[in-house]
Amino acid sequence: MDLWEYHKTGEAYEIVERDDGLLDAYPVERYFNGPEKWPGTGIKALNLARGRVLDVGCGAGRIALYLQKRGCKVTGVDISPLAVKVCKLRGVKDCRVLTIEDIDKLKPGNFDAIVMMGHNFGLFGSFNKARRLLGKMHKITFPEAMIIAETNDPYKTGNPDHLSYHERNLKLGRMAGQIRIRIRHQKIKGPWFDYLFVSKSEMQKILKGTGWKVDKFIDSGSFRSSTYIAIIKKEKR
Repeated sequence: MDLWEYHKTGEAYEIVERDDGLLDAYPVERYFNGPEKWPGTGIKALNLARGRVLDVGCGAGRIALYLQKRGCKVTGVDISPLAVKVCKLRGVKDCRVLTIEDIDKLKPGNFDAIVMMGHNFGLFGSFNKARRLLGKMHKITFPEAMIIAETNDPYKTGNPDHLSYHERNLKLGRMAGQIRIRIRHQKIKGPWFDYLFVSKSEMQKILKGTGWKVDKFIDSGSFRSSTYIAIIKKEKR
């Protein structure tokens, strides 16, 4: 809904509610910004993608459009029909309404790369769900495929609200950075869902035994930033 409103009016905010009552508002413009406003680390990572690319959680299509211009054949998927509509109107050639849980409905052995930018590693949701979905990603990709995934290290914070939330999660048997959120738009409240932030060591634990491994990490370049990008490749048999 927020993406559609911004596409029509040029102004909208995304309201994110965490299940402990924390509310944050973010300008939706960030989902429409072109590469001239992206950090260099994001461009460096995306420029590794070649061939057929799956953009998971494609939003307003900014990543898909960039990769299309670079000659990649991109398939964008998103859970939101309005997001897919915006993508198509903005020029994404192949965009579909599809949840991350259903990516195994795509053709097996068909992608050279999967991109999960905009912190979309978080769409894995939890430790066990991530491992299950990585198995599906293994099946729909070529042997030399990679995953380009962006996330936040949840431990790089001094915010007491976040630190107490981490403690609460651990007591509940959840990962510290496994947040439960919903998106709000005016009087509309979306469904609750889990979104996962992980440290580098936690990511490596998730990947172990899935057929994937971290090839390298690309850091933001700022000691204050918790954001990093992982280049994940298939293990050779």
